[in-house]
Amino acid sequence: MSPETKLEQVPIENDEEIPYLQNPVYDEYPFGKTVYFETYGCQMNVNDAEYAWAVLQNAGFKKTDSYLMADVILLVTCSIREKAEDKIWNRLAFLKTLKRKQPGKGFPKLGILGCMAERLKKKIVEQEKAVDIVAGPDAYRDLPRLLEQATSESTTAINVMLSVDETYADIMPVRMDELSKTAFVSIMRGCENMCSYCIVPFTRGLERSRPVESIVNEIKQLSDQGIKQVTLLGQNVNSYRDLSEVQHKPTPEDVAPMSKGFKTIYKPRLGGLRFAYLLDRVSQIDSEMRIRFMSPHPKDFPDEVLHLISERPNICNHIHLPAQSGSTKVLEAMRRGYSREDYLNLVDRIRHLIPDVSLSTDMITGFCSEDEIDHQDTLSLLNLVKYNFAFLFKYSMRKKTHAYHKMKDDVSQEVKGQRLAEIMEIYQQKLVEVNSQCLGTNQLVLIEKPLQKNPDVLMGRTDGGLKTFIPNSPIPTSVNSQDTILPKPGDYVAAKLTSYKPNSFRAQPLHLSSIKSFYSTGSR
Repeated sequence: MSPETKLEQVPIENDEEIPYLQNPVYDEYPFGKTVYFETYGCQMNVNDAEYAWAVLQNAGFKKTDSYLMADVILLVTCSIREKAEDKIWNRLAFLKTLKRKQPGKGFPKLGILGCMAERLKKKIVEQEKAVDIVAGPDAYRDLPRLLEQATSESTTAINVMLSVDETYADIMPVRMDELSKTAFVSIMRGCENMCSYCIVPFTRGLERSRPVESIVNEIKQLSDQGIKQVTLLGQNVNSYRDLSEVQHKPTPEDVAPMSKGFKTIYKPRLGGLRFAYLLDRVSQIDSEMRIRFMSPHPKDFPDEVLHLISERPNICNHIHLPAQSGSTKVLEAMRRGYSREDYLNLVDRIRHLIPDVSLSTDMITGFCSEDEIDHQDTLSLLNLVKYNFAFLFKYSMRKKTHAYHKMKDDVSQEVKGQRLAEIMEIYQQKLVEVNSQCLGTNQLVLIEKPLQKNPDVLMGRTDGGLKTFIPNSPIPTSVNSQDTILPKPGDYVAAKLTSYKPNSFRAQPLHLSSIKSFYSTGSR
């Protein structure tokens, strides 16, 4: 993972110290200063787009919601699966036609940001000649300079350098959806788990955690802006360690911080402020702000994190627990650091400490050398755990990964497809079973938005993250009030779940509420 920076353009005069960590501001660009963003992939990419937009806004750019009005079109990309990349290649092929429709102007400039930029820079630039700007996940500060240099039809400006310390801690991201009452906050970047199937360590670099105080300050600002839900983001949030200022002496938990039976192929960092400390701090900023986090690794779930979730009403009782496979043999090949039994023991411990927890997962089918017995183990895991929602995928081999260099992708596409269909069938069966148990219960729903196709219906989510629809009609302002009001995005509504269909509930709104008043009755 050696850093790489490539700049294919005429150097700026007297440019002996190119200010990579500064933000040069250019008053005029030969091609204009209106930018349009398209974001693909995970929540981390959404947040990356907000950092990129903050940098460009500071450089004087204006954002447009139409690519037809843009001087610059930036695609924030994902490389986690082949299908994600195919979607972006198709989109680039379409966007390139805009240049042909405006001959001689070179408008608009096209840019690839994020994981795909780092992984496929050579193909993007040299073979496809698809874009004018290529910027990796750690190069968003450099966007103004790259755009300044991408001024001619034959010039491509590239910076895909992976940093060992970049966290954008000093940049306040500018939210793309200014009306939304939810926000994402990155607490760390990169990953060192080195799972054999995963491209993330090679596209996002080594793990580094953002200082606690910068995270706390950002969430305080979001609270002041009326944000009602923050999701803490990272490739592996519960391995977070702030080593920036306070150096704590290693404790027994630091020496062996992982759950019993779990292991890792890298040497864990010691000391510093850990995820439980951060979660405790941010949950006390605003008792009426929900706190979520994505995505954890099963190996890093000390009881102190689980106790916090159980004890703090504003820390959502939803845990994403990626299994990836139900077979111990496949998990070992994936270098996940746990067995099937270890994973199931962790599920039991979580449900013991948080009885009403909502669990979600990721599952990959058709990994290298997976046989029918392994597949049946995965089906049985789905049967046993009964997830509230899941993300299910066929395996696609990615270059640079351990699997690419050391294993054979020997499960046919036909078998992968058949197994995925079977996994989805079992998952949907159990989904109805587990979520139907919630029918008739009262839940606190955070209203997010009216449905675009039907504004008479509002969409929100329960504490467990389950999508819920309620009528957009007046409801009592409190449990005993005769006054009514129309609920709006950002309101908490106490609602009774009345019906379920895959992936969503219908609910009867009861009254406006708050986290404090709803959970003070002990209904959690």
